[in-house]
Amino acid sequence: MPLSKQAIDSARARIVQLALDLVDQRGGVIEMQTVIAESGLSRARFDEIFENEDDFYDAAAAHWLKPHNDVMEEVMASDLPPNRKIYEFFRRRFVISRDRYRENPVYFAILCRMGTDNFERIRSNIDLADHYLCELIAEAQADGFFTGLEIDEALSLINQMVSIYTLPDALVMMGDKLTEEKLARIVDTIFAGLSGETGSGAGGVNTLRIAT
Repeated sequence: MPLSKQAIDSARARIVQLALDLVDQRGGVIEMQTVIAESGLSRARFDEIFENEDDFYDAAAAHWLKPHNDVMEEVMASDLPPNRKIYEFFRRRFVISRDRYRENPVYFAILCRMGTDNFERIRSNIDLADHYLCELIAEAQADGFFTGLEIDEALSLINQMVSIYTLPDALVMMGDKLTEEKLARIVDTIFAGLSGETGSGAGGVNTLRIAT
């Protein structure tokens, strides 16, 4: 008897969580055949729940990243001022990753490696974050910030300045050196000085001299 959509959705969530638990328990990547065997389902029933192997792995990535997407949407719907909104946009995702890392560093590192090896499966999440950040930049520009910059240019600059708080692998390397307080200072600095003006002309310095 075919499964209802509700039953399929429930089974997908259960099996994906099972797969992630197996990664944790066995300390490495788990093949789909192992997941099928551990799920207690026949191959035919499994194929009814997941269209193919890509669908299964995409579902696993989406399940892991769902909390990040949820907090992004919460921030986008808030009425915070632009600087606080951009801070929360990065902070809340960082906190999710930091707490996961602290809870189980080895498991977290394995999943980071899996994400790196399967980058195309998480690209849509990165694209979504960039889309939302562009909207936040436009809101900030409406309030007089980031003058003289195209939205795409501001997006690139901001992403580079806060990338250490958005790349999960950075937690593996730096751990508790990454803090919410430091992130707040970075965002404050971005709002205090990021614009299209030349500034001190650091890009034009082509000689070095000894300070006296």
